[in-house]
Amino acid sequence: MKMNLPNKLTILRVLMIPFFVFFMLYPSDGPYMKWIALVIFAAASLTDLLDGKIARKYNLITNFGKFMDPLADKLLVCSALICFVANGSIPAWIIIVIISREFIISGFRLIASDKGIVLAAGMSGKIKTVLQMVMTIVVIMDISGWEFLEQILIYAALFMTVYSLADYLYHNQDVLKD
Repeated sequence: MKMNLPNKLTILRVLMIPFFVFFMLYPSDGPYMKWIALVIFAAASLTDLLDGKIARKYNLITNFGKFMDPLADKLLVCSALICFVANGSIPAWIIIVIISREFIISGFRLIASDKGIVLAAGMSGKIKTVLQMVMTIVVIMDISGWEFLEQILIYAALFMTVYSLADYLYHNQDVLKD
């Protein structure tokens, strides 16, 4: 199978994750490690924006992309969230709720896949992903005086995560029918 550009960008996003995690968790006295992690995360997030725009503009939408693009997003965001638990930036219970949603959706997609159905991400899921990515960038930056903004983004991302799960299950409930 020949890979098109959007699918290559999705693969690139997945390949950037270990480097991001390394720079997020590497013990260092200076702040430069978090800034390198931030640049990697932002670049990976931009590949998400680019792959979708290119795929739609040039009609390069594939089943691989429908499946892997949301999975790459989940891997990237969940990696960041786990790093936040490791460094104490976000309470573990919030991360558990967010990651649980991702497992539920992945399981739901597997059920659909067994029935020959490929479920693309819905609008609420896309908004959730963007909100989580913005939250992640702000939390990584850890700028003094932005704590209130961080908290707003964390709880907004949490709310949108739960809402998008309910929305996704509601709009795709037929998948569960035998």
